[in-house]
Amino acid sequence: MTLSNNHNRNCEGVSRRNALKLGLGGTLGLGLADVLRMQGLASESSGSFPVKAKSCILIWLDGGPTHYETFDPKPDAPSEVRGEFHTIPTQVPGVRYSQHCERLASISDKFAIIRSIRHNQGNHGAGNHYMMTGAPPRIPVGCGAFVSFHPSFGSTVAYERGPQKGMPPYFSIPSMTRSGGPNFLGAQYAPFVVPDDPNRDSFRVRDVALPKELTDGRFARRKSLREGVDNLLRIQDKAAADPTLALDQYYEQSFDLMASTEAQKAFDIHSESGPLRTRYGRSPFGQRALLARRLVEAGVPFVTLNEGGWDHHRGLFDAFKKRMPSIDNTVATLIADLEERGMLDETLVLLLGEFGRTPKINKDAGRDHWSNAMSVLMAGAGTPGGLTLGATDRKGYSAVDRVLSPENFASTIYTKMGIDPNKIYYTQQGRPTHLVSDKTSIPELMS
Repeated sequence: MTLSNNHNRNCEGVSRRNALKLGLGGTLGLGLADVLRMQGLASESSGSFPVKAKSCILIWLDGGPTHYETFDPKPDAPSEVRGEFHTIPTQVPGVRYSQHCERLASISDKFAIIRSIRHNQGNHGAGNHYMMTGAPPRIPVGCGAFVSFHPSFGSTVAYERGPQKGMPPYFSIPSMTRSGGPNFLGAQYAPFVVPDDPNRDSFRVRDVALPKELTDGRFARRKSLREGVDNLLRIQDKAAADPTLALDQYYEQSFDLMASTEAQKAFDIHSESGPLRTRYGRSPFGQRALLARRLVEAGVPFVTLNEGGWDHHRGLFDAFKKRMPSIDNTVATLIADLEERGMLDETLVLLLGEFGRTPKINKDAGRDHWSNAMSVLMAGAGTPGGLTLGATDRKGYSAVDRVLSPENFASTIYTKMGIDPNKIYYTQQGRPTHLVSDKTSIPELMS
């Protein structure tokens, strides 16, 4: 099954093509040669924070998923707030989820739910930026804007960790989120995007797998021919500081990765057993989640799964009936699979969007933007299982207990990744800026 294009849009109808029109194509994800060419050696982290998470898988539900119909239902609220769905028990006594989170409810002792993050950015552009970077936009931005005033989590981890085993350190599948870029860190820390559907039998990752028509022998001969032409055309004077010498180093890394058995193995999703692929779900999202597990297993520090289509201004309940069960199954399978492989202790898993939804159901059977309340799932890397942190009021209007900010959330992620959230970076203009303005992480989420 192929998801419709509507799943990659929000209420503004913003798509990746719109982003390219805004001139952001250079940071919307790069090909392998581009990443390696610009990346060079990443700086070593100067922090002394212990690393709890070797990798992070961020599942981004773009558009703003409703907290009522997921992890913070209000069964005792009036019907215009409560909605159509009933609630179900979880593994934690007294904690209930909405009915279409059945698989996650059955393993709720493996992860934490944060019910009390809130902020004041109630449109997609600003909310996305705040929750993807831990920094509010410096100026007002439109709801449909692609904004980047601060490095995203993925780009920061890429900068701090650098390439791992020759692999790009930051992937975004199947596209980059609107604020998932590097900002002043430079385009070399943009994500490597894998746009193709891994559920297809013909799935091959661009720039990594050799073209079908190019055999290994032909590939080696072409590489040798290129080297010969370079030798003829270039003045071999090392003292001349020929820029093409450095450029060739990145081409060599590209060639090496294409020939790497380890890299080919990471992308060979077809080698997974049929039953496991079925457990994840034979859908684009299900197989992307499986690919994300394979990437972190191969040593990639940060993978974002950008899953759009959660801006339910109308027809929320019909849409959830059709879609949420498969999302629920895939996320639960990912967490269980990581645990079965002994990887959950070293892999941070996050599930969230830019905000929650309005308490009152509108005339179109939907809910609108609402940043006073939202729910976030966090698993792995020392996160206590079975924890429900914070609370909203009786009708879900606002976080009222253990109120937390996006800065607290960001600091927690960085601390788990072994990065000092109080670290000072310098912009391209030489201006110092803290990675996170409030370095206070959330102690309840730390082991």
